[in-house]
Amino acid sequence: MKRILKCVGFVLLTVMTAGTTQAAAERYEPTEKSLERHNAVPEWLKDAKLGIYFHWGVYSVPAFHDEWYPRNMHLESKKDYKHHRETYGDPADFGYHNFVPFFKAEHFDPEEWADLFQKAGARFAGPVAEHHDGFSMWASKVTPWNAMDKGPKRDILGELFQSLEKRNMKTIATFHHSRNLQRYAKTAEKEFEKKHPFANSHFPYKKGWPTASDDKELKYMYGNMPEAQWNEEVWLGKLKEVIDNYKPDIIWFDTWLDSVPLDYRYKFSAYYLNAAASWNKDVAILRKQEDLPLSFSLNDREKSREPKALPQLWMTDDTISTGSWCYTEDLEIKPLYKVVHALIDTVSKNGVMLLNVSPKADGTIPDVQRNSLLSLGAWLEENGEAIYSTRPWIEAAEGPTAEPGGGYKDHKKFLALEYSAKDIRYTASKDGKTVYAFTMGIPKKGDSTVLKTFAEKKVAVKTVTLLNGGQVHWNMRAEGLKIELPKALEEAMAVIFKITLK
Repeated sequence: MKRILKCVGFVLLTVMTAGTTQAAAERYEPTEKSLERHNAVPEWLKDAKLGIYFHWGVYSVPAFHDEWYPRNMHLESKKDYKHHRETYGDPADFGYHNFVPFFKAEHFDPEEWADLFQKAGARFAGPVAEHHDGFSMWASKVTPWNAMDKGPKRDILGELFQSLEKRNMKTIATFHHSRNLQRYAKTAEKEFEKKHPFANSHFPYKKGWPTASDDKELKYMYGNMPEAQWNEEVWLGKLKEVIDNYKPDIIWFDTWLDSVPLDYRYKFSAYYLNAAASWNKDVAILRKQEDLPLSFSLNDREKSREPKALPQLWMTDDTISTGSWCYTEDLEIKPLYKVVHALIDTVSKNGVMLLNVSPKADGTIPDVQRNSLLSLGAWLEENGEAIYSTRPWIEAAEGPTAEPGGGYKDHKKFLALEYSAKDIRYTASKDGKTVYAFTMGIPKKGDSTVLKTFAEKKVAVKTVTLLNGGQVHWNMRAEGLKIELPKALEEAMAVIFKITLK
């Protein structure tokens, strides 16, 4: 019996050791070769199509110009500086940190916000976890400048995540803090720095001002500390904290991630992906530019889109306003059709839209933004079949209006784009048996729509209806699939044809 027990024990030990070894071997290491084993594109994100985030923080208190107020209030060439001096006094005496007690968020209701985002049609949502300004929107032990210890004295990110997860929505935390470290040493005399003061640092170092203070607390807001300490303790430390405590489904990075050493970017990636594996979650890492390899991350286009469909999923972060990302007193909101057209164009080209809203410092979302979100949700409630869970078709677009290819540098051109009824965008069902054709404008009564791709690609059509079930007259011509509407549809922002294939 003892011999049998020894044998059983040996077998169990061997199995357990093999399992442990296998598990260890499967862990991600901070190298591209190891990290590229990660599936960068979760199926749920392919299906989701729309997420919502928000620029909301201490910079919402002055509500002036835009979310770069924390930097520009220190630069004499900026209108923010003049406004700050006239309204609050010299930045040497009233620093950015002095706004924190006024960021009270007294009307913030995570349940109400989660309801609004869900009604808007978003499948995932979350906050700007930290902007360039060094203020963390969660309960942090890394920095004293966090929403639990100062300002609202609430765990903003944690409360909202809890409300979203109750609704089976995925969560996103966006990080812009790569710019927070003061990277200014020995460059002030260079010609570039004369034109662009402290270009690589959000807060400029000025003796006698809070940005240059030796105060232990202020250093954590203004990024005035040694780079080695900041990289490990602050940049990576904050990411680990959010990963460990909140388990986000997406972590998204703003520009300037390339300012962080590559080995730290890989350390973060391995830490996150190993944590996600332990949660049994399919997660995604989003970045801009070339800051992480696309072998294990996805690309984001700020305020811009792709001119053609891409084989790999991508994202655009865009805002509901025409200018600032954060709330300002003069914030102008886009007409709804602009948001809808951008969403259609994005989805047709294998993209996902991350739409930004701009709450006020007190935690209210202004009615004009709220109404826009609810109207977007109503449109998706009626037309979501052609958006959610779709995939790019053999052709994404046809028509005279083309999107610029320059990314963010062309963001004003994207904002100015006006489509017509001759601009067509396509999506398709996962099985490829149904195609949805959007006219990015409304045909006039008596006009017909000709979908040229059907002739060019020799696609055989079985039926054509309006997405809502309305009947149309159609036939195949040499020039394409010709569709005639039974009546004018002036109230619509796009006409959507549902086309089943033979």
